Amino acid sequence: MDDKIDFVITWVDGNDKKWQEEKRKYEKMYFNVDVRENRYRNWDNLKYLFRGIEKYASWVNKVYLITCGHKPEWINENNPKLVLIKHSDYIPKEYLPTFNSNTIELNVNRIKELSENFVLFNDDMFIINKVNPTDFFKKGLPCDSAILSPIISYDKDGFSKTLQNNMAIINTYFDKNKCIMKNFNKWINIKYGKDLFRTICLIMWKHFPGFFDIHMPTSLKKSNLELLWKKEYEFFNQTSLTKFRDNNTNISQWLIRYWQLCNGEFYPRSIKFGRKFQYGKDKKEIYEAIQKSKYKVICLNDIEGDYSFEEEKQKTIEALEKILPEKSSFEK
Repeated sequence: MDDKIDFVITWVDGNDKKWQEEKRKYEKMYFNVDVRENRYRNWDNLKYLFRGIEKYASWVNKVYLITCGHKPEWINENNPKLVLIKHSDYIPKEYLPTFNSNTIELNVNRIKELSENFVLFNDDMFIINKVNPTDFFKKGLPCDSAILSPIISYDKDGFSKTLQNNMAIINTYFDKNKCIMKNFNKWINIKYGKDLFRTICLIMWKHFPGFFDIHMPTSLKKSNLELLWKKEYEFFNQTSLTKFRDNNTNISQWLIRYWQLCNGEFYPRSIKFGRKFQYGKDKKEIYEAIQKSKYKVICLNDIEGDYSFEEEKQKTIEALEKILPEKSSFEK
């Protein structure tokens, strides 16, 4: 069994003038797509993700940094664990250029050297405490939390429609009650804490109503992504052809996660593994959580809200600097 685990990080430099110019050119061709600034702006804290990887996950095999072609000025390209990947290195040319995170993530199976077991990170996720390989994979299976949750529309950008597209596919292939009964101890597990009640409250629902997405690095199997491309080519192709994230027609990489859960192809992981914070909502808690390393992994979600981007960016950098002050070998 191949026990190698790679990390995959997607990143865009929203300050890149050439990239901005190309993005504006294509924006004019699309309507009703997600082009909000906070989807692309640069928080200047990517190096702390790499510092966390080196300090707390030194066992990782390779770290793939995916960009449209630009790269952080501080990155050490000679690090033997680092693999810089451009979109054009693996995404078919008919899908390029792309500004759609779904396209970028749903095609990573095309990276030939990528290990079968890999963890997909966004650039707003940080490792702030020691993690082991078994936090992500155990006996070759992804570690995850199988928790049901209804899809509720409450945001104006309509992301819930993408989740509905994911679930339409899932409910085509799986019988919810059979899936849960077949792996009962994985679904009804005390590791999920109070969130277990989400599943219990929805246990009698005939179909999968949705999943609780905790916005953590996702443990995925490359073969599952390849399988779903074959089974649902039209959905994958339509999503990849969309230059920007289209919440009405797109699917997302969470579909692969859901597939693994429904197949019972996972090991239960504590919900306390990590936590997502949202600027403008949780900002008072963010910095304490970082400085005290309360979780193994955190996600710092950039949403539109009543807060100063520059001020919160500086506070975040200061907090991360306190726990990760030493340069990593990924830096020049």
